[in-house]
Amino acid sequence: MRRRPNRRRPNYLAGFGALIWLGVVGLPLYVLLLTTLRSQSDYATNGPLSLPQRLTFANYLNAFSGGFGADLLNTLLVTVSVVALVLLVVPPLAYAIVRGRGRGSTRVFRLFLLGLAIPAQAVIVPMFYVISQVGLYDDLSGVVLPTAAFCLPICTLVLTGTMRDITPDLYEAMAVDGASPWRVFWQLVLPLSRGGLATVVVFAALQAWNGFLFPLVLTQSDATKVITLGLYNFQTEHGVDAPGLLAAVVLSMLPVLVVYLFARRALIQGLMGVGGK
Repeated sequence: MRRRPNRRRPNYLAGFGALIWLGVVGLPLYVLLLTTLRSQSDYATNGPLSLPQRLTFANYLNAFSGGFGADLLNTLLVTVSVVALVLLVVPPLAYAIVRGRGRGSTRVFRLFLLGLAIPAQAVIVPMFYVISQVGLYDDLSGVVLPTAAFCLPICTLVLTGTMRDITPDLYEAMAVDGASPWRVFWQLVLPLSRGGLATVVVFAALQAWNGFLFPLVLTQSDATKVITLGLYNFQTEHGVDAPGLLAAVVLSMLPVLVVYLFARRALIQGLMGVGGK
């Protein structure tokens, strides 16, 4: 008897659901991008869903002329510094936790897990006092240090899980060759932890780039303003410049989008828990 070929029936319900989801995601993007290319009077007269009468890039130019470019540079400096500190501390720490034989490494790991339960809002007042006493108030380094500190627990947890996936046979092979712990860490652990490292970098960068509480409390002058605070410039006592505000939002999204495009493959592997395999 001949078998009938397996023909997959079209799933109309799933297609309809995907179409609805596309509308839910696409409509805000449509409003976001087109609003940045129209004047404020056109936006106020015709509404956000209408087509613009004339496309203009004046909103992007006005954002830079209003000082938003300096806010972007400050945010970039904070983000790069936070990522550098996290990469300097977390990989050796995670390696010591995974390969450590004493109780000290276990206690350190539990201490970092405890840090996951402490929100930044609960310690912002003593954090303000400490930063002020050491002379880092209204300085970008006063934002970098606490931001990096609150990134350490989750980054250590992610990278520790990635390094645990490396099989013990590889460590034994390196030990037989007479490799030192530093060589094992540099030539074996780091290359096989690319997925976890990419996850750590993206997470730390997002936390620093989107940070609002620490810059709000620990900075004051325009010279140390970051993009999350710079968005307030588009709000006045008479209203909100919606096209200018959304143009600044798009500019603030682009660097994070570029980071994701370059690290998406390793990031997905790290989130799936296969970074070390």
